[in-house]
Formats: sequence, structure tokens, C-alpha cells
Amino acid sequence: MSRTVSIDPITRIEGHLAIHIEIDSNRVINAFSSGEMFRGFEVILKGRDPLDAQQITQRICGVCSVSHGSASILAQDAAYGATPPKNGRLIRNLILGANYIQSHILHFYHLASLDFVDITAITKYTGRDPLLRDLKRWIKDQMSSNVIYSAAPFLPRYSAKYIQNTELNVLAIKHYLDALDMRSLAHKMGAVFGGKLPHAATLVPGGVTEKVTADKIAAYKSMISKLQTFIDKSYLPDVAEVAAAFSKYFRMGKGCGNLLAYGVFPESADNSVKLLPSGVVTGGKLISFDATRITEDVRYSRYSSSSGLHPSQGQTVPEPHKNGAYSWLKAPRYNETVMEVGPLARIMVAYLKGENQAIKDLVNGLLAKLRRKPEDLLSVLGRHAARAIECKVVADRCAEWVEELIPGEPTFHDFNIPETGEGVGLTEAPRGALGHWLKIDNYKIGRYQCVAPTTWNCSPRDDNGNRGAVEQALTGTPIADSKNPIEATRVVRSFDPCIACAVH
Repeated sequence: MSRTVSIDPITRIEGHLAIHIEIDSNRVINAFSSGEMFRGFEVILKGRDPLDAQQITQRICGVCSVSHGSASILAQDAAYGATPPKNGRLIRNLILGANYIQSHILHFYHLASLDFVDITAITKYTGRDPLLRDLKRWIKDQMSSNVIYSAAPFLPRYSAKYIQNTELNVLAIKHYLDALDMRSLAHKMGAVFGGKLPHAATLVPGGVTEKVTADKIAAYKSMISKLQTFIDKSYLPDVAEVAAAFSKYFRMGKGCGNLLAYGVFPESADNSVKLLPSGVVTGGKLISFDATRITEDVRYSRYSSSSGLHPSQGQTVPEPHKNGAYSWLKAPRYNETVMEVGPLARIMVAYLKGENQAIKDLVNGLLAKLRRKPEDLLSVLGRHAARAIECKVVADRCAEWVEELIPGEPTFHDFNIPETGEGVGLTEAPRGALGHWLKIDNYKIGRYQCVAPTTWNCSPRDDNGNRGAVEQALTGTPIADSKNPIEATRVVRSFDPCIACAVH
């Protein structure tokens, strides 16, 4: 007999997500993903000056703010006919790259790693590291009072198998602490050209407002070098160790098997060449991406808007008590097909295109080390591995982009806002494909629509009853103990959900 288990809220993610799973014979047979709030940014933007958009949309999320700012200025670039100079394009990449690095480090260490690492192993630490000794004392106090099972940031604790090697656990805990400093460093690095992070002040249509100086180049170079060392010496090895210890998760959480990437980090003035290219993977084959094939269904979403609309015609009409609806997320589809977006999609598209030798070598090297095949990456551990590989690729390219900056050269080209116009900004947030669609009427925003990465991944069923990507990934997952469904949370967290973005 089946039983329903609700995990509400899912912890260690951004925003409020509830997962409801039906379990029969210790296996998930059905799943529902529910975004639990409405925010209305698209409604707020209507009627405002278009130049407000990149500042307001950055407030959709404190983690993904640069991505939303980037999507907004790309949409405005298109509407105004504005093209950034080379310095402007490079600085945009450097700001977004810094945000990618801090977000990926945040996800693995501070959100996901505690699904695998036994924090209580620190009680066996006998070394002299002051931070680890302080953490050991705190954990022992929490354990003696039984508070650790409900105390942040290490909640929830499950009666489940973690990494068994004490030395490996302690090393991972040390890297957890180091990662706090690395995230801070990445934020500081992005602020060199972004003014501040989160919510960069310098992102504008036509380029950026920040100027290039030798001092700023030197500061960025110093910080990216330290981050590269952490990624190479800690992040990538830690992901490999987790993959080796939990190899069964290469067979779990496959999901829909369809992957979508818009592409990100332009390498040319017209955005036609990107570090991470666009593409669609379906049936194991790579095909070209066509933005006209994107639609959004709302049958099971709490909106009275019309279903099946392209985002350029999108509507945001909330209906909180809609019969049969169970989420505030819409259901984006590509050619009426469920898609997964994110680092796995970007890395697989780039890998199958085969144009970036560094990505091919990194993927092949990791697969060889773990004795896995490319198709094994469609899994919980594949998502973690792809995110770590991407973090290295972006960091290494940031170290090269900063060298290409020319002090004194312009970073911005002026523009005029038209009376009427339209533009679309397609980019990639750390969590996946992000699009902003802008329509200008009488010099004001007439329509604004956002489709965020987690709207794709955590969507409810579409009008045809097809489950969203996370719902499909959960279906079939073995659950050893329905009172401690850690397997389900490992699947969900592998997508790095950002519900704040998804319910914008």
C-alpha cells in the first residue's frame, strides 16, 4: 500500500519548495513539486522606465542577481540596438563569472555536501587547526544537548549512511569552512567591476559603467588565482571522492533525459560565439536551439493566464485558489517537451558539440577516473560533477578575460530608448537557462516576462499531464526509510533549486 510523504520545506536550497512523494514498496511512484509563494515582479515592472528593469530584476534573488541583471540588459541591448564595446563585454563576463564561481562553491559545500558528509565525524578530530577545534567543541555541545538534529546550518540530520572514512569527513568539513572564505573572495572579485555583489550596480544597457584600470586588473587577477587553486585542489577532488563513495547515485535521479542550454559568456561582439554554447539534447542527440519553441503551460499553476503562450506574449494573472493547481511555478516547455536546464545541460551540450577541448578533456578525465560513461552523467552525481567541471572552466577563462582588458578603452556605448520596441535576453544563470522578454510601449515597459532555471526544473505538470524535470527525477527513487527520505532530498538538491527565482 502506498503512502504520501511531504518534505515541506526542502531545506538548504534558495526559497520555499515543498516536495510530495508517493512511496510504494520503498520506491517513489509519484511526485509533486510545489513552489509556495507568489511575488509578482513581472507585474511590478509594468509601466516603469525600462532602465529600472536591470535593477529591479536583480532583486528577484540575492544569489542569481547578476544573471537577472545580465538577462535584462541583454533584452534592452536588443530593444535599443546597443552593442557593448569589447571592454564592456569582457567586464560583463568577469562579473557573471565571479557570480558563477561563488554560486557553485555555495551549492556543493554549504547546500549539498551535508547530504553526504558526516558532520559528527569532527568529534574525532585530534589536530591543531583552530577553526576545526572550535567546530569540534560546538558540535559536541550540540550533540550532548540533542540540539544538532534541529540546529542550522547542519539540518536536517538523517539516520542514514554518510561517508564512513573519518579522515575524509574531516577534510571535507575543513573545505566546508574554507569555502566560506572562497565565496566571500568571489563576491569581492565580482565587486571589483560590479561595484558591489549581490545586485551589481554597474550593469547597464550598452555595456557597463565601471572603468578599466591597471589596479582593478591586478586585484581581479590576484583573487581569481586563489579561487583557481581552491577549485583544483579542493572542489574537484571532493566531488570525485563523494562520487566514489556514493556510486549508486550515478543510477539515480536521471529525470527526463532532455537538456536545454541558451548559451552564456559571449566571446564575440554579436554574441554568436559563446564559451558555453546553446543547444538541445533529446534522445541522446544534439540539435540546434530555437527560441520560438518555448511556451509556458499553467493548467496546474496558480494562474488564470492562458496556457501555451510564448513568453513574449506571456501573462501573469495570479489565481491563488485555482482548482487543481498545486504550484506557483508555471510549466515551461520546449517544443512541448520537458527539459532539464543547468550545469549538466551546459556541459553536455558543449561536450557533444566538441568545440571546447578543455571541457572534453575534463569530462573524459573524470569519467575515466570514476569508470563511468557519458550517459551516467544524467544522474544526481552527474549534476554535481558537471557543476564542478563548469566552475573550473569558467574560472580558468576569467583568468584569461581579465588579461584582455585594455585600460582607458571604453566600456559603454550610448543608446536611445525607442518609443516602442521589443527585446529578449537569453543567458544562463548558474542554475540554468534564463530568459527575459521585454516589450516597450510609449517609452515604458508594456510587458515583461521572466522564465527562470528552476521554473524549468521544478515545474508542475504541463497541460498534457507530463511531470516536470524534478518530478520525473524523483519517480523511481528508492527510499530506504520513509521517515528519513534522504534519497529524495539528494535528488532534489542535485538540481540546486532557486525557488525565489522560479516564483518571481
